[in-house]
Amino acid sequence: MESQTQQTYWITGASSGIGQALSTELAKQGHKLIVSSRKREELDKLRSKFPDLIEVLPCDVSNRQEMENLFGTKMPELKSLDGIFLCAGVCEYIDLPDFNLDAFQRVFSVNYHGTVYSCAAAHPLLSQSAVQNQGKKKPFIVGLCSMSSYLGFPRAEAYGASKAAMAYFLDSLRADVGDIIDVIPVYMGFVETPMTAQNNFPMPFIISAEQAAKGILKQFRKRPLRINFPLRLHLVLSFFSKLQRLWYLSVIPRMRRSGSNI
Repeated sequence: MESQTQQTYWITGASSGIGQALSTELAKQGHKLIVSSRKREELDKLRSKFPDLIEVLPCDVSNRQEMENLFGTKMPELKSLDGIFLCAGVCEYIDLPDFNLDAFQRVFSVNYHGTVYSCAAAHPLLSQSAVQNQGKKKPFIVGLCSMSSYLGFPRAEAYGASKAAMAYFLDSLRADVGDIIDVIPVYMGFVETPMTAQNNFPMPFIISAEQAAKGILKQFRKRPLRINFPLRLHLVLSFFSKLQRLWYLSVIPRMRRSGSNI
């Protein structure tokens, strides 16, 4: 990824989608990985491809009790981490006038609180890596956010808000720990994953999970403050974020009628 030196990374949401694709790419590069999700069977399948490099750590990132002292309880031998990729995420759409408050709870539990709990679990190990590797590349936190937080989209009240909260948390975390740990939010567009398979609307510039993983790792080499991928969708949404009246008066009505959202 950034050198030939073997590193140790933790990847959440590794059983499918971008998390699985990142795990595969990083294992091919020879890094040691700890892979997590709630789906033990899928994690075991991933490990079977790289048995000498991957360790399985099933967990539910939304479960505070389980995540507190996660590594101390389940991997006490692990003393440091060189980086973490936070890929666990869920999406549920809101169909007004039913606000479906349970859906808000479920989405925020994984996308936002799961990010917070994961960072809290990994922070001592990342800090130890920072102490050990003074003068070298800093350990890092990479979190998969979403371009849905750029603007308001129909039916995305829960998902978009949870990703916006996640992005702000990571930015604020960088303000506190950035001197020793790089914190990089990744703003993703549409990616072919089990999560987007539920979408029944056009998804412009959609890419495969493998393309997403390779694009993220390529941009990551420079340790930017943020990653926007794919660039084409980022440019379109950035344009409309500066012309929001046009977005809400012209674009959104057509999306609303078709039921489309990001």
